[in-house]
Amino acid sequence: MKNKLQIYFVTGISTDVGKTIVSAILTEALQADYWKPIQAGDLEYGDTHKVQDLVSNSQSKFYRNAYALQTAMSPHAAAEIDGIKIELDKITIPISENNLVIEGAGGLLVPLNDSETIIDLIKPKYKVIIVSRHYLGSINHTLLTVNALKEKALDIAIIFNGKEHPSTESIIKKMTQVPILGRVDEEAFFDKNVVKKYAEEFLCAEEFQNYFEL
Repeated sequence: MKNKLQIYFVTGISTDVGKTIVSAILTEALQADYWKPIQAGDLEYGDTHKVQDLVSNSQSKFYRNAYALQTAMSPHAAAEIDGIKIELDKITIPISENNLVIEGAGGLLVPLNDSETIIDLIKPKYKVIIVSRHYLGSINHTLLTVNALKEKALDIAIIFNGKEHPSTESIIKKMTQVPILGRVDEEAFFDKNVVKKYAEEFLCAEEFQNYFEL
C-alpha cells in the first residue's frame, strides 16, 4: 500500500442498504481505522460496535461518535428530541496515523440540521464509496447519489450489495462511468469469517486495487 494516508467515506443510496457491512469489509481489507460521526438510535450496540465485532485485524482503531443520539430517525429530528442541534464544526475528524473509513448515516441528503445534510460532512480530499442495493427505484436513487457527488467533483466508486441484478448493474455502470468495486451477496449471516472472506476477495480485484491505490 502507498504511504499516503487516505480517508474513505461510505454512503448509501438510502437507509438499510448495507453501509455498515461494507464499512466492515473495507476496514478489514484496508486494515483501516473506522469512525461513524453520527449514530442515531441503538446506542447500546451501534454501528461502531457492529463493525468492531466483524473486523479481525489488530491494526484497526475505532473512534467514538461525535454525536450519539437516542432515537433511530433522521439526525436532525433525533437531535431535536435530545434537545441539541448538530453543528458541523463540532464534528472533528479523529487524529489517526492510519487510513480511515467514515460511515455516513442514511443517504447524502439526510438532514443534520435546518441547512446541512450528510453530504456536507464529505471533504474534497475524501474518496466516496456508494453502497447500492437493488430495489424498485434503486437505479434512480443511485444515479441521483452519483450526480450529487459529481457536482462536488469527488472521487466516487460503487459497491453493490445483495442479489445480483445484471440489467440494473449494467445500466448504472454505463450511465455513471464510475468504478464498480464489487458486490456483497445475500448471506445468511455476517461474522468475522464472512467479512474476512469478502475482504480477501476484494483485495484480489483489479478495480479495487486501482481505486484504493494498493
